[in-house]
Amino acid sequence: MDHAAEGPYTLNAAVWAVLALLVGLLVTAEIARREWVSQHWHAAELQHSLADAAQTRLRAPFDGAAVALRSMQTVFLADDVVTQADFDQYQRNLLMAQMVEGYVLTAFARRYEDPAMPGHPVYRCDFVSPLAGNEVLVGFDIARQPENLKALLRSRDSGMATASMPFTLLQFQGSPGAEGRGITVRMPVYTQGPLPATAEERRERELGALAVSMRTEPLVREALKGPILEYMDVVIRDLDALPGQEEIYASGELPADAGKVQVRHLDFGGRRWEVRLWPKIEIAQWGQFRLILLAGTTTSMLLALFLWSQITSRRRAVALGRDMRQRFGESENRFRVLNDVLPALVLLAEGRGGRITYINQAARRQLGEVVGAPLASLFNDPGVGASAIAEASENGSWEGADALMLDGQDGPGFWATASLAHVEVDAEPHLLMVATDVSAQRAMTEQLRYQAAHDELTGLYNRREFERRLREQLALRSEDPDAPPFALLYIDLDQFKLINDLSGHMAGDQLLVQLVHAMRRELRDGDVLARLGGDEFGLLALDVDPQQADALAERLRRCIEGVIFQWHGRTYTTSASIGLVVVDGAGCTLRDLLAWADSACYQAKENGRNRVCWYRDDADATRRIGEMEWTNRMRWALERDALLLDYQEVTGLDPDEARSTHIELLLRMRDEQGEVVAPGAFLQAAERYGLMPAIDRWVIRTALANFKRLHPVGATIDTVAINLSGASIEDEGLADFILDAITQYGVEPHRLVMEITETVAVRDLARVVRVIERLRAVGCRIALDDFGAGMSSFGYLKNLPVDVIKIDGSFVRDLGNDPMSYTIIDAVTRIGHQRGLKVVAEWVDSQQTVEVLRGLGVDYAQGFALHRPERVLFQRDR
Repeated sequence: MDHAAEGPYTLNAAVWAVLALLVGLLVTAEIARREWVSQHWHAAELQHSLADAAQTRLRAPFDGAAVALRSMQTVFLADDVVTQADFDQYQRNLLMAQMVEGYVLTAFARRYEDPAMPGHPVYRCDFVSPLAGNEVLVGFDIARQPENLKALLRSRDSGMATASMPFTLLQFQGSPGAEGRGITVRMPVYTQGPLPATAEERRERELGALAVSMRTEPLVREALKGPILEYMDVVIRDLDALPGQEEIYASGELPADAGKVQVRHLDFGGRRWEVRLWPKIEIAQWGQFRLILLAGTTTSMLLALFLWSQITSRRRAVALGRDMRQRFGESENRFRVLNDVLPALVLLAEGRGGRITYINQAARRQLGEVVGAPLASLFNDPGVGASAIAEASENGSWEGADALMLDGQDGPGFWATASLAHVEVDAEPHLLMVATDVSAQRAMTEQLRYQAAHDELTGLYNRREFERRLREQLALRSEDPDAPPFALLYIDLDQFKLINDLSGHMAGDQLLVQLVHAMRRELRDGDVLARLGGDEFGLLALDVDPQQADALAERLRRCIEGVIFQWHGRTYTTSASIGLVVVDGAGCTLRDLLAWADSACYQAKENGRNRVCWYRDDADATRRIGEMEWTNRMRWALERDALLLDYQEVTGLDPDEARSTHIELLLRMRDEQGEVVAPGAFLQAAERYGLMPAIDRWVIRTALANFKRLHPVGATIDTVAINLSGASIEDEGLADFILDAITQYGVEPHRLVMEITETVAVRDLARVVRVIERLRAVGCRIALDDFGAGMSSFGYLKNLPVDVIKIDGSFVRDLGNDPMSYTIIDAVTRIGHQRGLKVVAEWVDSQQTVEVLRGLGVDYAQGFALHRPERVLFQRDR
């Protein structure tokens, strides 16, 4: 064929070849783009997971040290006569070296008074274990190490474990670099008896301090060993350390690109650590991406050359075909060599028969010798395999949206992401499969998912997962009203706090574990038991009628009652109050269901504890649910600072007192809709469900922090009265809280009047008197509110160290038409003045009443006739 004749054929062949090449490159680019996005997503997820795991694993040794120290603290509380041999034995039993990475020693420093420097105690190390290598610490005074001493004093006053800033441990003085740097976790030790409740009592009963020393370098390396340090560089800084001493550990230099850095924070024992992590190597697996580019480009070129060879003349086709076969053979050899070093699994199978003709080394390691086996046999789910092959054959490609299970010949299956592409080799259709093993990532994801749904201590479902399952059952009943009924059991342990107070939280945790083991033996298949809170559990029992639900609840109650728990020579038994609700119809919400179960449980406690109580839709239950609703709204208000303070002036009836300014603070709440709610709607619920101590402390702290911005007169205000509830006044820690707040905010104590009601005062007279006397000792004044409402007012008055009497408003309201009220107010005023007390009349609603009270000698009056409550100044814009 002459050149003139070849021209059209050559031009036609060139056009088709270019078109084929362009199409092939476009397809290759799209597949590569998808792979690039997928790899970046997987790499980011892995970085997040590793950073979260680093935070959790770094905290573990601190928690382990705190648990061990708390256990040893109970030994001293039980018997403060401990020998070195006893100390060594307890330390060995705790297996500290296994519990705490970087562990160096456990020590006990006893507090001694220094006769040469009164008021500057010495903390001398009496016990050290293990002694070998740590002899230099025996007799050492901890007070000589300022940072160590700070941690010891914080621990003493708080009663909790505290950590020091990193410093060079004494026994490693002279060690190079960071080898000798470490930290100590300290726990106070008190004299024999129950754990002290206040800072003052802790200082009085201080015996010394326990400590666990850990080297920071091995602590971090052991905690983060494995994938974290393999894939990530880490820098850890102590945010509370002295300038220049912040860095604890660094495995590399921070990158310039801050977007690559994962930041986590670790708070423990009064210290704040900042953990920064970034990838030290490329986490994404780019082997498949490169393979796609190489294979796609190669295939596109081969296709273009193939079309060129088909369209040109036979002579050139034969010669070119021979040459192409040779080149293709070389390309195939290079393709095979390249694929053998890729970490991804690469397989080639016949397009028609589906038999595997080639696998690379990574596929051979994971799958075994599968050449000759059907490609579909590798898929654990035959349906997925058949569908994937069919789609790739018809559409040219298939890409798995989720990870799937692949099976090999010799070993167990594994999870992988896979894709299939239709290619032609030697003019024959083939399927190219590329897969990446994601078993490790999936295992880590599953572990994180498990932790998110389970309680760490007991292994039971947590509240979030339990509520999710309840919602599923409620949705099922909404769709099918004839679905089998189910029951919700709300289980609350009785007097569990007593065990924590007597033997510590570690004992309480062990009791919970023991109770869970016992309860599990009573469950039926399909029952769902969850830990909802500290000592609260929930049980979802499916397909039960009322009789079966009641029998199950009784079995659980008897089971809990029968558990005998022993801890350090003490024996405990416990019981449970169980609220029971059976759901056999539609229309119930999760909120309703939990409220009903909680109400029934509360009724069981009111009926004497250790019993099962069914929810009944009566007036009492409605009242309890309403109170619980208000309790939740009060918690919401506390969390979002939605509580408000009003003030009402207390007016002096003596002309000499006319220019003085006295106020009483009144509590209000702003609800979710922005409406102001009066205290009568929520205080009863707050008292019943134990929220009043938190509310009272909020009022005290807020009032003292803004003392100069309560009233227009500012700092010249004479007195501010604050009401205290019964639950607060019976808390012996209240006096410490008030005195600390007075010191913190610089308020003069004589400007404060603490009001307690007569009924609260006489409920536990001895305890109330102790609190009152501590407050009066610094200058605070005490007012006895609602005086006369009780049955023995005058009898108790002589025993209560108060400064002000506030006559109950019911007598003042009837003063104009009830001679007996007149006589009672006159008698109270005379007796109060004889004892040197000021007398205040409440509920004054007319000027006529003011004049009568002035004639009787009452010192102060308070009511709408004199002043209507107003919002305090600092909250007037809310």
